[in-house]
Amino acid sequence: MFSPQYKLTDKILRDLTAIAEAKGIIDRAKILPQQEIKLRRQAIIRMTHHSTEIEGNQLNMDQVAAIHAKKKVDAPNRDIYAVKNYLNVLKFIEQTVTKKQSLTEKTILQIHKLVAANTLAPQDCGHYRSGPIYVVRRRLGMPDETLYTGPEAKRVPQLVTDFVRWLKESEEKEMNPVVVAAIAHMEIAAMHPFNDGNGRTARAFATLILYQRGYDFRRLFALEDYYNTDRPSYYKAIDVGATYDARRTDITSWLEYFISGFKIEIDAVKNKILALSARNVDEKIKSPAYLTPEQLKIIDFIDQVGRISAKDASDVLSCPRRTAQLQLQKLKKLKLLKALGKGKSTAYIAIKRKN
Repeated sequence: MFSPQYKLTDKILRDLTAIAEAKGIIDRAKILPQQEIKLRRQAIIRMTHHSTEIEGNQLNMDQVAAIHAKKKVDAPNRDIYAVKNYLNVLKFIEQTVTKKQSLTEKTILQIHKLVAANTLAPQDCGHYRSGPIYVVRRRLGMPDETLYTGPEAKRVPQLVTDFVRWLKESEEKEMNPVVVAAIAHMEIAAMHPFNDGNGRTARAFATLILYQRGYDFRRLFALEDYYNTDRPSYYKAIDVGATYDARRTDITSWLEYFISGFKIEIDAVKNKILALSARNVDEKIKSPAYLTPEQLKIIDFIDQVGRISAKDASDVLSCPRRTAQLQLQKLKKLKLLKALGKGKSTAYIAIKRKN
């Protein structure tokens, strides 16, 4: 039975209250779709860059942005795969939330399968390890130092089952999503169920929990940014014991670290949103009607490419050309797009606004 041990300290409660207040502000803020799309894309790129860099990936932010835009990058294949994999994980998270799917053992395995694709042997992707695992610090001219010893491989399937059962109970009890995400991050890292990719799987699964339970903050945050800014603090915070059983004693210090970092990241998002919202009010820009996910995809495509045709929209939305044309016409009526040309050669561009 999985039963995490921790205390909700005054600091944790203050931070959770501040996060909830920021959530209200962010959810209500009126900003232009183009602005939101840019912030969301920046969050995806930051999440991907920082989560993979923590694991040793050498690609910089610009290179990650280029891969996200499907441009070629001159870099080692393994680094490129790691970035593409994490981008695929974030797409999977979006799909899981959109379809309102429950989080199960298969969800964890699928995230790892995507994380590890083309970087681990196929038999290790989305499959539990079969042997022991250690976190080791390499020391030049000195013996390696074992920092952490994972639980025996034979224990892993049952540990995951117990964890998933607790996860379901936490939803029924309506536990604070940030607390649940913090515990999930710690538990997956502690179980170390895979030969590699445990950290990325833990961070991605924590993000999925937040998205699924209504704490997505318009998908504008990247908690990985906080971890990577001060990696020694991240490692120190998550290292609450040298073995799995030792890490199940008291994880209060980890919760304080995780929740404090989340507050810092959400405060940054809130400040960006408020600045944009205030600027829109000053310039008397009325926020347009709510846009559907399909319409946001069109806006995102134009923001990256510059223009879009009905055929492009059909490809982006994976829908018939006629349906795509209707979406483009709706955006035109909302005065977000304008048409150039006529007939089959018609293309649509964004109407320029100050932002």
